Amino acid sequence: MATQKPAPLAIKQLKRSDLVAQEIKRLITEKNLSPGDRLPREIELQAQFQVSKGTIREALKSLEVQGLVTISTGPSGGGTIVEVPLDRTLQFMQNYLFFQEVTIDDIYAVRQQLEPMLAAGAVPHLTEADFEALEHSIACCDPTQSQEDLVSQRREDVNFHDILAAANPNPFLRFTCELINEMIRQLIVFGNRTPQAEHRRFGEANAQFHRAIVQAARARDAEKVRTLMQSHMQDAASSVKRMKGRIQGRLILDADTLRRPRAAPAVSTTSTAAAGAKRPRRRAAGVGAE
Repeated sequence: MATQKPAPLAIKQLKRSDLVAQEIKRLITEKNLSPGDRLPREIELQAQFQVSKGTIREALKSLEVQGLVTISTGPSGGGTIVEVPLDRTLQFMQNYLFFQEVTIDDIYAVRQQLEPMLAAGAVPHLTEADFEALEHSIACCDPTQSQEDLVSQRREDVNFHDILAAANPNPFLRFTCELINEMIRQLIVFGNRTPQAEHRRFGEANAQFHRAIVQAARARDAEKVRTLMQSHMQDAASSVKRMKGRIQGRLILDADTLRRPRAAPAVSTTSTAAAGAKRPRRRAAGVGAE
C-alpha cells in the first residue's frame, strides 16, 4: 500500500503593504539614507510603487511600529528615518523569548563569553572623557564612597559596562552587550530578604574589579582587561546566584519601564551622570544586578 506524501507547507503570502514596507527598506539602503533623512512624500511613494494611498500609509505605519521611521501629517508630512532605540529592540526580543525558559544562568553564560571580548576591544578607543565617565561611575556604585541608594548603585554598576560598550567599534558586539545590560538593568531582581550586607559586599567587589579594569585600560593593556573582565563576570554570576537573583515575570516590561531613551556614548562625566539619572527606578522588590 502506497504511503501518502505529507502535505506541503503553506507559504505565507505577504500583504501588499508588507511588500511595500520591504521595498521602502530597500530604498533606504540603496539611497544610503541615515537617521534624520526624510523619505519621499506619500504621493511620490504611491507613484513609485503603483499602490493606493491607504497601502502606503499602512506600510509606513508598519515601519513606525518597527521603530524605523516617525510619521508626520499635513501637506509636507511623511516619514522620517530614525535609529531604532534599544528599548524597542528589547521589547521585540522579549516577545520572542516570552514562552522560553530563560534563566539568569543563561544570561550570564552568554555575558561571560562576550563582556571580556567587548572590554578588550574597547581599550584602544577609550578617550579621556570615557575614562572620566568610568571613574565617575565607580564613585557612584562603590558603597564605601557613594551616598546613593542600593538601586542607584547597582544601576551604576551596569552603566560602567555601557560606557565600555559605547567605545567598542564592533556594532554587533556592542548591540548584543548593550541588550544584555538592559535586560540585567530592568529584569533581574533580588528578594526583599537579601541582607543589606550582601548587597554592600557585591557592590564593593564590583567597584574593585572596575578600578582594576580602568587601571589596565589606561595602560592600554587589552589582554589584562580581558582577563580581569573574565574574573569579574565569573564573580558577578556567583554573587547573583548566592543572592538568589531572579528574572521578574516572563520577560515582560510595561510602558513605564520603557520610557528611558537609549544612552548616548559617554562624552563627559556630567553627561554620563545625567544619562544614569534618566533610568527608571526598579520596583521596591528588587535591585538590578551587575
